[in-house]
Amino acid sequence: MESENSYIYMYGQVMSTYAFLLSTDFPAPDGYGEISEKNHLVGGETGTAAAVLCSLGAPVKLGGTHLGNVNKDVISDYFADKTADISELVYEDFEGIADYVIIDKNTRTCFGEWSKHFSREKPFYEPPNEQSVRYASCVGADPYFGDGIARLCVKYSKPYVTIDCPYDSYIHKHCAVNCISHQHLDSYYADKSYDELFKLYTDSTDGLVIFTLGEKGAMYGRKGDDPKFCGAFKVNAVSTLGAGDSFKAGAIYGLYRKMDDDSLVRFACAVAAAAVSKFPIALYPPEWEDINTLLGRGT
Repeated sequence: MESENSYIYMYGQVMSTYAFLLSTDFPAPDGYGEISEKNHLVGGETGTAAAVLCSLGAPVKLGGTHLGNVNKDVISDYFADKTADISELVYEDFEGIADYVIIDKNTRTCFGEWSKHFSREKPFYEPPNEQSVRYASCVGADPYFGDGIARLCVKYSKPYVTIDCPYDSYIHKHCAVNCISHQHLDSYYADKSYDELFKLYTDSTDGLVIFTLGEKGAMYGRKGDDPKFCGAFKVNAVSTLGAGDSFKAGAIYGLYRKMDDDSLVRFACAVAAAAVSKFPIALYPPEWEDINTLLGRGT
């Protein structure tokens, strides 16, 4: 029987990513781009964040997306020698979930088949495991498979980190930390300023709200407070793919270690900065030496 508070439960998208790093800027239509490196590795918000947490030595247990023929071995082999339990991931005889990402220095363009997957009669993912939540120390809860994971966390009083969900959603209301990307804010709330959105988000939860603003750092705070800012750590960015997932991993680790808000946000910023300075994250995840160097150097 698992002992209580022995691991971080990570629930969400565990998939594989075909990543193509360009040696030049993304080409114009009908142009040409030179590929300098290509990989097929573990990916997805939960998969990438779990890879980072394993690099930090944190015990994790994964649940969510079905393994398929195209990614079963990729994911199983990757986590075989790491601090991750993937026994909850279900194999299904289908192609599997993968995305295709083209990356230049400053941008990434993603391609996938999410409409096809979500329109399936049979879900391509498992519901969250109640016992896995019950015995977790804390949870990383992606919002893409519904509120089930958040409701279990509430049932067992487990704090969780989530990402990119609406300010009026159940999963946001009950979170310990929500990391909302500027891409999400700009896509869904283009008619509102970040200040307006910060108040809407913080008024809707007792948790810590963090707006991740890329090279501008992070805007964060709680209900009733003015927002604080943490500058981004200056690094030579090789690829921005997985930056948000790495920030999420840093926030989860901060929650796991019971960091205060300022320390958690600064730590998450350092993890994200260390992540984008190498490619790919799955092979070169942030390490303690990189993170501590950034923390000691300052933004």
